[in-house]
Amino acid sequence: MNVRLTFDGVLEAVENTAPIAALRESTFAYPIVNTLHIIGIALLFGAIVTLDLRLLGWRRETAPVDRLAGLLLPVAIAGLAVAIPAGLLLFATDARAYAASPLFQTKMLLIGLAIGNALWLRRTAWRGQHIGPPVALAAVASIVLW
Repeated sequence: MNVRLTFDGVLEAVENTAPIAALRESTFAYPIVNTLHIIGIALLFGAIVTLDLRLLGWRRETAPVDRLAGLLLPVAIAGLAVAIPAGLLLFATDARAYAASPLFQTKMLLIGLAIGNALWLRRTAWRGQHIGPPVALAAVASIVLW
């Protein structure tokens, strides 16, 4: 059995489910889901970039990184929690075309790398006054990847 044909068949079945067909054909539902996706991305990106800039030394005098992270990480996680399901719904409306798109594949790769980088950053010791070069490099990578 050809894996590509099976994958296309699964994606076609997803596209043809009643809820996804209704979403695709709806005058209001699709724009609402798209708006939720954009709001989620805005929350995620705004919180992450602010934290990354702080890791790079911006506004060092305002608050320790741990305190700022305590405020911003829940916002970033909430943004991701909104963006992913909304994005999956948007993907499902034309799954075969999106899955075949090199631009979409690149987007998914960058998101995967950004999430991996964020998890690495979260596990590193960023406490204290001095942020080492590996953390600063990861902060720059985070801004670029997101």
